[in-house]
Amino acid sequence: TTKLMKNLTVYFREVLANSFYPVLKQPIGVGSAFEGWSPREQDVVYQVLVPMTPPRGHSFHLELDTAGQRRMRSFRIRVQLECTCTTEQQGGNMLCFLHHPEEELRANQDPSLLHTLCTGTYLDVEKTARWFSQLVKAIWPALLQSHHWHLVLLPSRRSCEFKVTNGRESYRIEMLFGVRQGNSDIFVSSQPQQAYTPSTTWLESYAVAEMKFFKYIARQAPPDSLHLKCLQFFTRLQLGLGFSTYTMKTVFMHLLSSTPVTWWRRRHFVRRLADTCESLGKCVAGRYLKHFIVGNQRLPEEISLPPEVLMAEPFNLFQDLMMDSVAHTQAIDQYMDL
Repeated sequence: TTKLMKNLTVYFREVLANSFYPVLKQPIGVGSAFEGWSPREQDVVYQVLVPMTPPRGHSFHLELDTAGQRRMRSFRIRVQLECTCTTEQQGGNMLCFLHHPEEELRANQDPSLLHTLCTGTYLDVEKTARWFSQLVKAIWPALLQSHHWHLVLLPSRRSCEFKVTNGRESYRIEMLFGVRQGNSDIFVSSQPQQAYTPSTTWLESYAVAEMKFFKYIARQAPPDSLHLKCLQFFTRLQLGLGFSTYTMKTVFMHLLSSTPVTWWRRRHFVRRLADTCESLGKCVAGRYLKHFIVGNQRLPEEISLPPEVLMAEPFNLFQDLMMDSVAHTQAIDQYMDL
């Protein structure tokens, strides 16, 4: 998957070099498959996040959705045209979208991003997803992988999903796309949500920061550490019991950050499983599970958070249990089953 993404990126850059579509950067592998603990090994989805920057003559401006969401901040990406007259005078090969007549622009230049992937002045997730899918389909025949692998695009509203197969093996890949918040490891991304999300809404994503946390732990852990096997075992154990995989991952990340890495060796496996179960039980009983990234000022230095995320009050992943006594009773029952 990593090799395929690198090859796609090379062609993305060639095809889009002089266009007014977003500039696509090197994809970043995120999620359980790249963190090394997928609960469903037989049905792994390899998620990659493709960072985007604005094309020439454009800028991106992140606007916080003031309506907000209880758990996850959402944004709109406003696209603004920028003057390029100075660049043009210095020998640039583009006309300024702001200061050239519409007739001249239409006759001599491709349309701006505002007229292709935006709704109004805001970058549209669904239009961007369709564009991504068309781009992958068009580029595929040029890739070396196309000689041995068959590409099947899968329906998806907010991402580009596809499967590649060679008759013996099959891989499912989901390409998400997003805009980095400053120079941090936090993005606003196209990641889907269960409830309907407007097409101009981009959700704050902590996936890159979480992936970097697992890499940090891997470097610190002893060679015989089974921390990833422990998480994989525990998440697989509770599939279908009602707790989300992300809930289990969050409980586990808190435990990893508070337990010495030397305590995750093979001989500690059962004890760490018990610790994970006890930690979940305390969270269910107290109706409180703190988000691991937001407001966490004890993360490794290599994980960079924007100030507003670093200083924010961590939100409660179990807010629903706080508000709904029936849901809390069900969660207790599910925990007892586990």
